[in-house]
Amino acid sequence: MTFKIKSRIKENIGLVTVEGEVDMFTSPNLRDKLLPFFKKKIKGIIVDLSGVSFMDSSGIATLVEGLQWSKRENRQFVLTGLGTNVLNALTLTKLNNVFNIKTDTESAYQQLCQN
Repeated sequence: MTFKIKSRIKENIGLVTVEGEVDMFTSPNLRDKLLPFFKKKIKGIIVDLSGVSFMDSSGIATLVEGLQWSKRENRQFVLTGLGTNVLNALTLTKLNNVFNIKTDTESAYQQLCQN
């Protein structure tokens, strides 16, 4: 599966959609897509991982960087669409209890719009 990533802003919320494997070769691309959002005054970022088949520690580190940004800037950072492999990786590292995880992008979007 090829790696694809798209990003946009919808009503002051960053939306990042990722497809493929997030590993040491592709995680810098994810970071490059997230970084501009960290510099904007937005409500938060939703990262849709429903198309991600695999994520290694470098991908998790990139997500942790997003989480750190959100805490520092008092913004929301929400992960959605976690497949079994990604959820297992976060559970093994106990990060599933740290991240704001929603089942789908729409429910995450509704949460951010209400805050």
